[in-house]
Amino acid sequence: MNPFSRIILDWYSENERDLPWRRTRNPYAVWLSEIILQQTRIAQGTAYWHRFMERFPTVKDLAEASEDEVLRIWEGLGYYSRARNLHAAARQIVEMGGFPNTLEGIKALKGVGDYTAAAIGSICFGLPAAVVDGNVYRVLARHFGISTPVGTTEAKKEFTALADKLLPPDEPARFNQGMMDFGALQCTPQNPSCLTCPLQPSCHAFRTGRVNLLPVKKPAVKVQERRFSYIYVRFNGETAIRRRGPGDIWQGLYEPLVTSPTAEDNYFSCSSPKNQFPSAIAKPTLIRSGVKHQLTHRTILADFYLWEPENRPELPEGYFWIKETELDRYAKPRLFELLLEAL
Repeated sequence: MNPFSRIILDWYSENERDLPWRRTRNPYAVWLSEIILQQTRIAQGTAYWHRFMERFPTVKDLAEASEDEVLRIWEGLGYYSRARNLHAAARQIVEMGGFPNTLEGIKALKGVGDYTAAAIGSICFGLPAAVVDGNVYRVLARHFGISTPVGTTEAKKEFTALADKLLPPDEPARFNQGMMDFGALQCTPQNPSCLTCPLQPSCHAFRTGRVNLLPVKKPAVKVQERRFSYIYVRFNGETAIRRRGPGDIWQGLYEPLVTSPTAEDNYFSCSSPKNQFPSAIAKPTLIRSGVKHQLTHRTILADFYLWEPENRPELPEGYFWIKETELDRYAKPRLFELLLEAL
């Protein structure tokens, strides 16, 4: 066995994180954890994993649920395409008659890529497939002195080939989990514990003083800015919402009346989100202005308004009335939650 791999396995034996989905080899439970933990910290994701396992104890239960219910339970995790893919994949699995046990079969599931397939395959079925995520990129880049920018096609090929070479074929699950934990606990992005690191004697980055320079990241994607206003309408204990359509942020989630200068949200055809509303909306009350909400590649700047009309207004196409007490039944983006908190 490669000395690097032996060190990782020995370190893992003493430092393994106690995570609930590691107490089982149930592919449904492991798959669920992997999807939730994409773009989500373990501390936050664990509560959602328990929530899903309690509400949907089997993949069949998840497949039979409505998309609205899945999105509602997912609410607050963001990246809602993960929830929609999770739901679609559950239905695929039921149609297959069970969870696939090959890498090709696992990768055929909606929303499952190389990393997730390798994690599920190695942990649940003992398949010799190495995982390559941010933690693995960092550990390998520092130890072996790899300067290829992560996030590029070249890096994926190079790091995957190296990880596969280091993977002990008889212990793929422990090695993969060891690499993830080593990157999360020992070889951290900031202030790694180099002085107590068992790989320090052979680490290229430590030897050359490049720990803070590796891994090399490709240039960040430019963040776009969008502006719009949310208008919470209240009439006789009811409010108006609509479900966002495909092709934009927050697909499938529900929101209040919205006015925006952008094509995606311009339901009222008004030229500015500030202080200019259709004549039907007379004197809405400004609740909060300039609310900033950060997404991965977008910065949302929003104003919140309350409109309490004297007569029941006609709603724009796509909107419908619900009782205010029923709002919790609908999955909402965080920005809508911020409006409700402000109210």
